[in-house]
Amino acid sequence: MNEEAKAKLLIVEDDEGLQRQLRWAYDDYEVFVASDRNAAIDLLRAEEPAVVTLDLGLPPDPNGVSEGFATLDSILSLKPDTKVIVASGHGARESALRAIAGGAYDFYQKPVDIDQLGLIVRRAFQLHGIEAENRRLEEQIGEDRTVLGTMITAAPEMLKVARTIERVANTDVSVMLLGASGTGKELLARGLHNASRRKAGNFIAINCAAIPENLLESELFGYEKGAFTGAVKTTEGKIELAEGGTLFLDEVGDIPLPLQVKLLRFLQERVIERIGGRKPIAVDTRIVCATHQDLPEMIKAGSFREDLFYRLAEIVVTIPTLAERPGDSILLAKHFLHRFSREMNPQVKGISPEAMTAIDQWPWPGNVRELENRMKRAVIMADGKLISAQDLDLGPQAEEALPFNLKAAREHADRRAIRQALARNDNNISSTAKLLGISRPTLYDLLKQYGLQR
Repeated sequence: MNEEAKAKLLIVEDDEGLQRQLRWAYDDYEVFVASDRNAAIDLLRAEEPAVVTLDLGLPPDPNGVSEGFATLDSILSLKPDTKVIVASGHGARESALRAIAGGAYDFYQKPVDIDQLGLIVRRAFQLHGIEAENRRLEEQIGEDRTVLGTMITAAPEMLKVARTIERVANTDVSVMLLGASGTGKELLARGLHNASRRKAGNFIAINCAAIPENLLESELFGYEKGAFTGAVKTTEGKIELAEGGTLFLDEVGDIPLPLQVKLLRFLQERVIERIGGRKPIAVDTRIVCATHQDLPEMIKAGSFREDLFYRLAEIVVTIPTLAERPGDSILLAKHFLHRFSREMNPQVKGISPEAMTAIDQWPWPGNVRELENRMKRAVIMADGKLISAQDLDLGPQAEEALPFNLKAAREHADRRAIRQALARNDNNISSTAKLLGISRPTLYDLLKQYGLQR
């Protein structure tokens, strides 16, 4: 085994004679030695060893265990996946229980038997390697379930939306995204831009509902110097800034009628005039818009122009709610867990079965945005390694409406159960079949029967 390939082992031991003995015994590893907590933490940061052997009797408390346990806590808080093997001759049984409860991989009582400790060390390295490979595969699975570059889904309903976006991406048609708040309209718009030949240009997003009516025109079309009080210089609007790229108009239903006329002219002629300007400016900008409002009803009420609607809605894409994407709530919950735990609470490693059930059954009226916020809260509030249902702080469950036809109801229940089981088991067929209480061939038959994809 060459030097670069050697696994890294950190020995935290204040006895110099034992240090030499252990360094000699573990010649197969790249060994680092520390005599106290500060030196151990410095080496942990610099070398990131997979396995640590830790003597609990460290200075300044060589006859006790306080400094050793403080070192254990520091190691696991900085690098939770490290396998720490604790060795001590002080109150062996009590120390062993406390160490394992505190996150240590294993415990060994002094005096040290090199061969037996060596076996524990080898197993620790093996487990660390397996866990690292599982994390790599899990990340790869997450990438495989990413569509349009950033959107995570395995639901056929959402994959259909993604395929539509990909097909229209390299055209210049205007696209309207319809969906409830929090379903990912801007994410899809950005995905459309990145999949198009305009991806080298700017992607500019503007929320029409968030800008006062008297300022929205200048935001969109820009203004000339001196056009109004405070216009001290000529300023380009968002349409010009998106030249050669994509302009995303979120909540387009909130654009006032007078401004709708000006936007319609741009879509028809591809020219704009800044406020206070007299010269038409040709602009090559693609428009993608979104709204949660019922625009046909607004047209009937006279608050939205029908001709503008048909210019904006050359292609209409309806985005399903999270409740209409069985299995995706689990996938997204795992994604948010990994993201937020790294940032906020590294000790959190997973989601308890009860929390999984709560996530799966909750209707998510706020869609993906609500799930993201709940998972952030849960990671922050979690006391242990697993997020509990209480950490999510969800209210009473709402009953799901089932199809009235018994055959349709059974099929609906089967489809949902299979999707949820696949999501919980990261698409592993054996684990999914075991969870559902059926054989692998039966699961394959059901997948084929219901047209479900892994």
